Amino acid sequence: MAMISRRAFTLAAASLTVFTLGASGCTKNSDEIVVGAYLSLSGSDSTFGTDTKDGIELAVQEVNAAGGIKGKKVKVLYEDDKSTPQEASNKVRQLIDRDKVVALLGEVASSRSMAGGLIANTKKVPMVTPSSTAVEVTKDREWVFRTCFTDAQQGDVAARFVWETLKKKKVGLFYAAQDNYSSGLAQSFKDSFKKLGGEIVIDKGFQSKETNFTTYLNEIKGAKPEAIFVPIYYNDMVQVARQAKQADIPGTMFIGGDGWDSADLTEGAGAELEGAYFTNHYAPDVPWPNSAAFLKAFKGKYNHDPSSLSAQGYDAARLLFDAITRASEPTPAGIKAALEQTKDFQGATGTLTIDKEHNANKPIVVVQIKAKKFTYHSQLMSK
Repeated sequence: MAMISRRAFTLAAASLTVFTLGASGCTKNSDEIVVGAYLSLSGSDSTFGTDTKDGIELAVQEVNAAGGIKGKKVKVLYEDDKSTPQEASNKVRQLIDRDKVVALLGEVASSRSMAGGLIANTKKVPMVTPSSTAVEVTKDREWVFRTCFTDAQQGDVAARFVWETLKKKKVGLFYAAQDNYSSGLAQSFKDSFKKLGGEIVIDKGFQSKETNFTTYLNEIKGAKPEAIFVPIYYNDMVQVARQAKQADIPGTMFIGGDGWDSADLTEGAGAELEGAYFTNHYAPDVPWPNSAAFLKAFKGKYNHDPSSLSAQGYDAARLLFDAITRASEPTPAGIKAALEQTKDFQGATGTLTIDKEHNANKPIVVVQIKAKKFTYHSQLMSK
């Protein structure tokens, strides 16, 4: 699941040029730089998509208010992939073939970035995903980039945090067996934790569409772990947390990944998860100047705190716009070359450098749930 001028943000007289494109297409304007974004604006993961879109829109508003890029306004054409990989492929094809975008933003979920990224890579149009953490998203795809950490990095940091900070030596794993994100992150944690000297006392995967977790939770409780690593998405975690309370498993036992990051989690199970931790890209109270500036601008526009998805959408857009500014020419090839040269980019979610695998080298935040809110606890650098 998630980069900016250090100057104070000026929202007055901002010219927002983001719009949703219908099936009729668009007439290309030589005074505009046209970027495509494919997101889950409906379907099961719509919270991820709409939060990301909010961040992108703020970034577009700011860059255009400052005069655009090389005298041209930026337009972002949004397409809704309805939270499915097939639609992600279709929408990326449309944005490239029909709308002639010079670059792409999206997706959040790794499965959809894999699908859309395949098309982008084949057609040689650079794509920046704000939040897709599966290692495979950028692997052997020279036109695909990310501004978030990978699951391998996240799993390692989570393991180090549990071992070094929480001082827990026996951990249970509980994850969605058929989900690449969840099972991959669980495996990454497991490998790192065992290398540190820790013990995985129980390893349980549940099936897709499962809603009754009581039997699993009782098995996990019986194995007597000191902590339980549950790298699943927020909607499932709400049910797990509620059923865990009924099984007398306290929220302080749980550690999660960035898939927890949604207001729906704290609204649905904030009390049950009091004291729980999860690794993430961002928290509203992270102690970085660029983050404070972003928070102020976002709250000024939307009247609420941003989620990490919004911060990552913002950073992905700002990083892409920065690359277009630095590119020798605003063509897909020129933008790709500039993205590859990104170093020490000052983002809302931390300072990042794009490495040779097109991944982001950046800090990983540990968030704690307190009084039904996400609060910054600490940060560790990915390896």
